[in-house]
Amino acid sequence: MFRFTSDQVDFIKTNIKGRYIEELTEMVNAHFGINLKSSQIRAFVKNNGLKSGIDARIKPGSVPPNKGKKGLSQGGVETQFKKGHKPHNYVPVGSERVNGDDYVDIKVADPNQWRGKHLIVWERHHGRHVPKGNAVIFGDGNRRNFDPDNLIMVTRGQLAIMNKRGLIQNDAELTRTGVIMADIYKKIGERKRGGRH
Repeated sequence: MFRFTSDQVDFIKTNIKGRYIEELTEMVNAHFGINLKSSQIRAFVKNNGLKSGIDARIKPGSVPPNKGKKGLSQGGVETQFKKGHKPHNYVPVGSERVNGDDYVDIKVADPNQWRGKHLIVWERHHGRHVPKGNAVIFGDGNRRNFDPDNLIMVTRGQLAIMNKRGLIQNDAELTRTGVIMADIYKKIGERKRGGRH
């Protein structure tokens, strides 16, 4: 991080009025024989609460400087994407990745549409979509075990109870029993609530 000398601080404070950051940066660099970036001067000005007195906002009724210049390009044309060009990090449909929650996703369409592999495997095996309000869990808790017998569809309500009660085990059959227990806990809760009225 650049440390400004007291002479540089005084120079900036003396010369900031009526100047944009870019112009002030050039003046500081020329006067002190240094090579600061505009971002460094901008940060110094902001951190020290200095004001140039210039209002860079476009006032109502004034004409913006780029009016009538549709598609104005300020350089960089050679680095812009061309139609049909694919970025360097493009991956084809069918590619797999591990998302931030440690689930494997499969790219299902362009541009950049991904879906959980466990959902796709469950749907292929059962020949239908996972209904809204439901989830597919890994019976043995292993997010890399895509055996259809290990994938169990549960409602969001069942899943909440199973997570709360620790009913998802490291064995698919025990987890299936946990689904039944979640339904029992739900019924008990409903009975208790019903008895209060």
